[in-house]
Amino acid sequence: QAQLVESGGGLVQAGGSLRLSCAASGRTLSRYTVGWFRQAPGKEREFVAANNWSSMSTYSADPVKGRFTISRDNAKNTVDLQMNSLKPEDTAVYYCAAASKIDIDYVAGEWYDYWGQGTQVTVSS
Repeated sequence: QAQLVESGGGLVQAGGSLRLSCAASGRTLSRYTVGWFRQAPGKEREFVAANNWSSMSTYSADPVKGRFTISRDNAKNTVDLQMNSLKPEDTAVYYCAAASKIDIDYVAGEWYDYWGQGTQVTVSS
């Protein structure tokens, strides 16, 4: 079984940066599509970014384009999310998720097989 654990969240001022890491145990992430999602209190879960293991293509939601970058570190079996120029509206619990299928709707959470428990990101104004 795969277990995903997010780390790197915390409190940062607007304009600052954080780097989130999604670490896997029990499975290698090298052949999983990995997505990052976030959910703010009172709001629906929303897609942030994803990386397709086969094509190595990356996809980002419009609100984070140009600011967030998803990347893989196969040596550490992690998928990271570098977040720059953070805004208060980025405040949310951030989740990583892994999907075994190649052809998925990467913005839809139901396509993902494994989920972490989330890490809190708080951006102060």
